[in-house]
Amino acid sequence: MWKQLEMYRELNIKDKRMIAIIKYNAGNFTSVKNSVEKLGYDCVVTDDVTVISAAEKVIFPGVGEASSAMGYLKKTGLDIVIKNVSQPFLGICLGMQLMCSESEEGNTKCLDIFSAKVKRFPETGVVPHMGWNNFTQTKGPLLKNIKLEDDVYYVHSYYVESNLNSIADCDYILAFSVAMQKDNYYGTQFHPEKSADIGEKILKNFLELKDN
Repeated sequence: MWKQLEMYRELNIKDKRMIAIIKYNAGNFTSVKNSVEKLGYDCVVTDDVTVISAAEKVIFPGVGEASSAMGYLKKTGLDIVIKNVSQPFLGICLGMQLMCSESEEGNTKCLDIFSAKVKRFPETGVVPHMGWNNFTQTKGPLLKNIKLEDDVYYVHSYYVESNLNSIADCDYILAFSVAMQKDNYYGTQFHPEKSADIGEKILKNFLELKDN
């Protein structure tokens, strides 16, 4: 393991296309890694502070439960690392929710990068929201060339309220935010790595972003 990390530290000096995928106690790393590598980028799944800080871009995916995930981030110091990165940073699904101020899931205080709350869908419809859905608005470089009718893939029981940082919204039971941006931080509620050609376009847009 240490030999692999040293290899990636060396790689970062020689190849500015290295992407760090943050490893913590939430799943879905493999499919993200495969999608990034398909687009021609080197990446590593890691919780190593040096590797994360040195990477050209950072991806923070996750499928899991908010309170236990935040507990792990605090225990390992990854919460501080995440709040202090300066390169483009993308949170996916639970990753985006953890970047908000708080979540109703476990009454969890989150990273507070986005001043938005995460709430559970009301039981007036089928929960979780699972499957394909399109957009009611899109804007910004992450969603360049993405159309309102383009479908992306969702699996979630909690949603982020629409807010000043929203760059894309969706309608399922109610209107809510499905993508956000603040400075170098981006987030998507949907899974670009599971969203076929449209998701690949969105990941490519992120990987081609320049530092702010």
